[in-house]
Amino acid sequence: MEMNMTEKAAPRILVWDWPTRVFHWLMVLCFTGAWLTSESERLQLVHITLGYTMAGLVAFRVVWGLMGTRYARFTSFVRGPAAAVSYVKGVVAREPQHHVGHNPAGAYAVLGLLALGAGVTLTGWLNDSGDAPHWLEEAHELLATGMLALVAVHVLGVVVGSLAHRENLVRAMFTGRKQGSPEQAIRSAWATVAALMLCAVLGWWAWQWQHAPSASGAPGVVPSAAAPGTVGAWLTALKKHDDDDGDDD
Repeated sequence: MEMNMTEKAAPRILVWDWPTRVFHWLMVLCFTGAWLTSESERLQLVHITLGYTMAGLVAFRVVWGLMGTRYARFTSFVRGPAAAVSYVKGVVAREPQHHVGHNPAGAYAVLGLLALGAGVTLTGWLNDSGDAPHWLEEAHELLATGMLALVAVHVLGVVVGSLAHRENLVRAMFTGRKQGSPEQAIRSAWATVAALMLCAVLGWWAWQWQHAPSASGAPGVVPSAAAPGTVGAWLTALKKHDDDDGDDD
């Protein structure tokens, strides 16, 4: 009880930089959107666009995990299994260990989501490359389902952690602030890096929108020789499919 009261009285400091926060919510948006459009042929371009966006986000997070701010770096929160088990035991015993950044159990969720995100986008790209074997499509769906399950576990962990520490962890991912002492705060939020990342994502989406098929089914701009595995290839295939339908009529 004394530890909880201490944590409750602790000041809120800047822990999560802007790139980490923007990455987090863009991943939420992209995975949710990709999952909801996975069975829709009409929204297939949206599904592919969000999937490729996820691939770029995962790549960015790996780089940021190596050279980002203090609590974004993997070295600051990735610990051995014993540390994760100890943390979980503390939560169960209502004596949780407070961590300014990710806790040791949450670290495994972060690594798992990054690994599954990479696997989902890789298998999706291979499926989009051409005549992929059926097992590859099933692997894509299996990895996506596993990622959804891990997201559910992650959300549950956030709820439990928020209750155990009496700290709103969801709000912290918006504001960037958590409980801690002033000397534990990061010095800069790196807003410029986050703005560049957001501009890159929005620019990619805008490019895709301009090259998307029109309402009549004809693409706005289709490369004459789109490379396999690109969205242009999907657009070319869509145009060919529409042309075939016209010939049948």
